[in-house]
Amino acid sequence: MTKYNSYIICTSPRSGSTLLCKLLGATGISGNPGSHFHEPSLQAWLEYYGLDNGEAEQERETLERIFLAAMEKGSRNTGVFGLRLQRHSFDFFMEKLGLLHPDVSSDPERLEAVFGRTLFIHLTRPDKLAQAVSYVKAEQTGLWHRAPDGTELERLAPPAEPVYDEGEIRATCERFTAFDRDWQTWFEVQGIEPFRITYDDLSADPQGLLRDVLEALGLDGTVAGSVTPGVARLADATNEAWVKRFRQEEVLPVSCQLPRYVE
Repeated sequence: MTKYNSYIICTSPRSGSTLLCKLLGATGISGNPGSHFHEPSLQAWLEYYGLDNGEAEQERETLERIFLAAMEKGSRNTGVFGLRLQRHSFDFFMEKLGLLHPDVSSDPERLEAVFGRTLFIHLTRPDKLAQAVSYVKAEQTGLWHRAPDGTELERLAPPAEPVYDEGEIRATCERFTAFDRDWQTWFEVQGIEPFRITYDDLSADPQGLLRDVLEALGLDGTVAGSVTPGVARLADATNEAWVKRFRQEEVLPVSCQLPRYVE
């Protein structure tokens, strides 16, 4: 029997979270993790779940319907709910949880009041420059994820050639580093010791890391051996050239230096 009713992958973009979510979803025993609350917008949540606006109801009633739909989608009848939570939408997400459970004092208690006993997974990418380059390139080209056979899994804009942009890379690096620091601060304030994993470990041994996560949840880790990664790396010579050029031409900002907990 699982030790947890749910897990939350606390992360930021281009950290390998899509790969991890697809691995966990493919096991058939660990829910259907995804960014079920990606946009900080109640209307966006309703549209995501195909729910009506419920104009005559109070916001709390709307939230109850949304979270019920989220539990169903994120569990996929496995008994375990999976959620990928990006830092940019975290404050809005917790604000709405507060409306559902105003009498609960701490964030972990509020989350567990909705999702049950929860494992917090902190997925980070220690190389913030590589993470920033990956993000900037994806935004420019429109391609965010590709399958191992080369099929496009997620494209958000028409194809376009990437163009090196030092300023955008620097700003993105600083933003993603701040996301990691914000997660760490939250863990410390709330007394949470998350299950920590990195992009590098996930890339090096997807099945091995999947096994570790399943076992941390109290599930059968041997299932990982039958799961094939469903996402291919997008990094190519362009990524390498941009990273190299940035390091040669620019000094990595102090604000992009790695926090001690991921060194």
